Amino acid sequence: MSTPVFSVNGLWKVFGPKADRVPADPELTGLPPAELRARTGCTAAVRDVSFDVRKGEVFVVMGLSGSGKSTLVRCLTRLIEPTAGSISIDGEDVRAMDRTRLRELRRHRAAMVFQHFGLLPHRTVLDNVAYGLEIQGVAKSERRERARKVVAKVGLEGMEKRRPAQLSGGQRQRVGLARALAVDPEVLLFDEPFSALDPLIRRDMQDEVTRLHREEGRTMVFITHDLSEALKLGDRIALMRDGSVVQLGTPEEIVNSPADDYVREFVRDVPREQVVTVRTAMRPGDCGGPEHPGALPPDAVVADAIRTVAHGGKPACVVDNGRCLGVVDHERLLAVVAGTEPSKEAA
Repeated sequence: MSTPVFSVNGLWKVFGPKADRVPADPELTGLPPAELRARTGCTAAVRDVSFDVRKGEVFVVMGLSGSGKSTLVRCLTRLIEPTAGSISIDGEDVRAMDRTRLRELRRHRAAMVFQHFGLLPHRTVLDNVAYGLEIQGVAKSERRERARKVVAKVGLEGMEKRRPAQLSGGQRQRVGLARALAVDPEVLLFDEPFSALDPLIRRDMQDEVTRLHREEGRTMVFITHDLSEALKLGDRIALMRDGSVVQLGTPEEIVNSPADDYVREFVRDVPREQVVTVRTAMRPGDCGGPEHPGALPPDAVVADAIRTVAHGGKPACVVDNGRCLGVVDHERLLAVVAGTEPSKEAA
């Protein structure tokens, strides 16, 4: 198995006096947030968090305001210094990096996309996008050429000479995304980048991230407080509460098997047919024949399968590399929508 892009183990970030005593003291680590503050004057923003980010995946860290998600992502590149635990990128110890190595990490390997775009108002779109390359010392002609390609990639072709004040919120966020992409980082770190945008523009930007990931396969860590955004974008989701990860899994695992009542309440109103795949809904069997009527890939969601079965008027095969893995029919699909187990007769 390949080395994870990021590997995080036992990570703590504690704010307050003598913060490093908290992770080292078992009596303090078990205290709830309010009691910890009362006893020590400290706040544990990140509590004993461990996870790996695999190459090429979109790893989403999700939680409500104050859950610790933004602090966590800033710890990955030591924009915030961790209190305890380990972080590595491609096997290299991030906490052991000196200033030069850290600068190289932030400029070349892990680029951040923030909610507040931080664009330079006196510069054009093109020069804003090229700014990271300028800091790296790339020659003017080369950086402008690379910036032009990225501007086109994020759908801003023809706007290269505009200034930020002449752009909409969604266009400014595209400039911020392009600026991060221009340095060709190994991993993109998104800190609630779309939360200030109106719903329609936000959906467009989510689609843009999905498209870029599909075309480039770039590793992404995405921070959000929005469950629908997390389910739409994430290959895996770490759901945080009070600094801890309460569940880590695929969107389907989190919706189908909530770890506790907190997660269960979180996902209660999620349209299951938009998340659960036909791999979960299928029953053993084969529709027969080489044609595999109504063939569906195993990662197709139930909503797509419902349309296929309704259109064909009969069960559909779930097919992977030409082999039928199983069959989905209307009864099993409706059972998924209702959140109930399919009947034994349907199995």
